[in-house]
Amino acid sequence: YFQNADLLVAADCAAYAHSNFHADFIAGRVVLIGCPKLDDADYAEKLTQILRYNTIKSLTVARMEVPCCGGIQRAAEAALAASGKDIPYKVAVLTTDGRIL
Repeated sequence: YFQNADLLVAADCAAYAHSNFHADFIAGRVVLIGCPKLDDADYAEKLTQILRYNTIKSLTVARMEVPCCGGIQRAAEAALAASGKDIPYKVAVLTTDGRIL
């Protein structure tokens, strides 16, 4: 499922804030969704395993500008570092009114 994927790691609230979320972020990507504030999970460890054992073409994080969403970005960055791979990476930060910063 993840092999040769463009991977999107998205905060679960982000899709509700940005009206074109599907077209701008989801289309053509494999999507992982979570909330570091509400989920009891170690995203970094899970994501490290996905990155380490699959050929991932790119990694994008879509998060809100609120502080709690920083956890999803930090987890992705930790996983990317721990995977030992050089994968193209970008972060999209959305405002609470849906704009992309």
